[in-house]
Amino acid sequence: MGDVITTMIRRPAAASFMTYAGPFDAGPGLCHDGRVSPALVIDVWSDVVCPFCYLGSRQLEVALQGFEHRDEVTIRQRAFELDPNAAPNYDLTLDELLAAKYGMPLERARSLNQRMQNDAAALGMTWSMDRARPSNTFDAHRVIALASTQGLQEQMSQRLFLAYFSEGQLLSDRDTLETLANEIGLNGADELWHGDDFSQDVRADELRAQELGISGVPTFLLDEKFMVVGAQGPDKILDALTRAWERH
Repeated sequence: MGDVITTMIRRPAAASFMTYAGPFDAGPGLCHDGRVSPALVIDVWSDVVCPFCYLGSRQLEVALQGFEHRDEVTIRQRAFELDPNAAPNYDLTLDELLAAKYGMPLERARSLNQRMQNDAAALGMTWSMDRARPSNTFDAHRVIALASTQGLQEQMSQRLFLAYFSEGQLLSDRDTLETLANEIGLNGADELWHGDDFSQDVRADELRAQELGISGVPTFLLDEKFMVVGAQGPDKILDALTRAWERH
């Protein structure tokens, strides 16, 4: 699909399009730890149980490798729950849940997940979607928000993706989240469960997504100018990066 320069458009997560977003206000130009953001900021709305989001994160990584201003880019992870009402755990497999949700034959659901797994393999990732355990991701987003205050949000996000798509770990389980946080050197995850720390951060990200008309993920907002929705591939993301830089 060709590039689109227009106002905000709503599309599903799998869609491929780019819009010129105009001067959107994505919030203060500060990282969660209070540091002034570098020249170009990429706000990424995603969910750690979203296959398109995991693909998109790897595509962004590849695109940035070919972007000459990579050292002047900051990525800010923004929370988005595919299903805010999701249960902490399900008896159904991912294939069965997908089939039930969309009223499709189980084989069709299995085929779609296999296609996603093949796409991941083409990017050097090894997924085991038959082991994936669908769950509520609110607490996982709280952990990512905590990680952002310690400069570890990218590591935390990627560790959660890997845990879900490759290891069959349950991301609603707080002990699991603590273990994963400890693995990347994140401090304070165990204290999250004593109150509602970072809950408002998650809700604020989700509210901002609604204000910007974001209804599908991954969504990349580049320098508050270009919005890329869907796992479009490294080339299209790099093109958007270049355009955003030229308009910076």
